[in-house]
Amino acid sequence: MSATAAKPISVKLDQETRLRIENLAKSRRRSSHWIMGEAIQQYVEREEKREAFRQAGIQAWNEYQKTGLHVTFDAADDWLSKLESGKDIEPPECHV
Repeated sequence: MSATAAKPISVKLDQETRLRIENLAKSRRRSSHWIMGEAIQQYVEREEKREAFRQAGIQAWNEYQKTGLHVTFDAADDWLSKLESGKDIEPPECHV
């Protein structure tokens, strides 16, 4: 988080959560604000990645619905097993 772009924001937290944050801040020798900012930044990054993964799945499903192209589980599993064993092989061909 950039210090020059930081703007204050208000967050309502219950007393127990506030105490937990304060305890973490003391043990990490950081401010409560730093702990909260770090937590929010990590949450947002994680959720953005999750949403991108979800959108990729939707896009793949829509593409499959249009074309019918796919790889069977057995073909994909065999290909991944070979990759895992160190063989550098091309992925299986998609088919209808």
